Amino acid sequence: MPRHSEEKSASATLHCEPFWWQETQHGQSNAAHTAPLPQDVDVLVIGSGYTGLHAALETARAGLSTLVVDAMGLGHGCSSRNGGQVSAHLKEDYSGLARKYGDANAQAMLREGAAALTFLEDFIATESIQCDWHRCGHFSGAHNPAALNSSVRQLARMPTTLGLRWEMISRSQQHREIGTDQYHGGIVFPDHAALQPGLYQAGLLERVRSAGARIVDYCAVTSVVRHDKGFTVSTTRGELQARQVAVATNGYTGGVTPWHQRRIIPIGSYMIATAPVAANVAAQIAPTGRTMTDTRRLVFYYRMYRHRMIFGGRVALAETDPRRSAPRLYAEMVRLFPQLQGTPVEYSWMGFVGYTFDTLPHIGSHSGLHYAMGYCGSGVALSSYLGSIMGSQIADAVPRKSVFLDLNFPTRPLYTGRPWFLQPSVLYYRFRDRLNF
Repeated sequence: MPRHSEEKSASATLHCEPFWWQETQHGQSNAAHTAPLPQDVDVLVIGSGYTGLHAALETARAGLSTLVVDAMGLGHGCSSRNGGQVSAHLKEDYSGLARKYGDANAQAMLREGAAALTFLEDFIATESIQCDWHRCGHFSGAHNPAALNSSVRQLARMPTTLGLRWEMISRSQQHREIGTDQYHGGIVFPDHAALQPGLYQAGLLERVRSAGARIVDYCAVTSVVRHDKGFTVSTTRGELQARQVAVATNGYTGGVTPWHQRRIIPIGSYMIATAPVAANVAAQIAPTGRTMTDTRRLVFYYRMYRHRMIFGGRVALAETDPRRSAPRLYAEMVRLFPQLQGTPVEYSWMGFVGYTFDTLPHIGSHSGLHYAMGYCGSGVALSSYLGSIMGSQIADAVPRKSVFLDLNFPTRPLYTGRPWFLQPSVLYYRFRDRLNF
């Protein structure tokens, strides 16, 4: 399809906001817009995504006066912008972790990644949050034969005591998993899950409110100053005193907490949602209903949700507008799935993923500020789990532990929060993906 036709197809009735918001009250007027700030609180949580809300739920239920603030609408960041894929994996594989941290720590990290998914599943069930949670499994397509062989070798080196379940799918078998000829087989991970991220964030928000926490949106923090009794926090809505502060900003971390900003790499990820397609087309594309991705370094990730294709990835060297990314994602989508040619794109949006230089999540305390962040694209489960642990660290006399707690959190010389190296890195990885090595 010519580019001008792609743009017309992708933008005829284009909504530049997350598809997930259509089922929630996101952005609508509510009491949070005008709620006055308290003069002092036991705990101030900066950020109303999964991390911040889980931390606030722990502290509020422990009886601590808790305030959650967000510079934008509640859950405006990636907690309502992600693809709804729930992984049990870390970005780094076992072999890489074992080389850097030793076998025992590597296994502990991988077990905790799996524990995060189980934590989330149990939490959603216990709290009766209706967010379309299901253990659908995940298919990772190999973009060339070498990638399939490499994936199998990496997985075969995993200690069997970790209990990771996976299955290799040959190219001749892959139509039972995915309706495309573009891959050379792949790997199925049957324990992965999916949810509707906007509904999950909305349900979590309601549980935090019910626990007694105060929540104020459009209230940007402008400074945090430590003193003997805690912190003086200035915001665009006024000043308050907080005995404890939790930073839960992940890919939206800014200059108010420069130590964290120097350790988080914000990377834009872009998504589209099509109009609904016929049931037989949806079943052909995703016959098992799994979430899907591939082995490229610049991955595409996608799933069918209520007969819509939700398709995401990185399609530009620099950050761009969702109206510009939509036709590029559309072109990649129909390359993989020609059966979607001509299907209108109704939604296009983006969000910032929080990466780290060691590709690991981090939780801890620096200069008295608690933090949990850096989920590297696997944040739905990890942010919920580590946010809850961060709240436990603040509230409990015997707090829960994590192997990621106070792990060395690296930065790089000359890095201050603007990823100047991102464009050449994307160009390099795009070149490698096209050459299939």
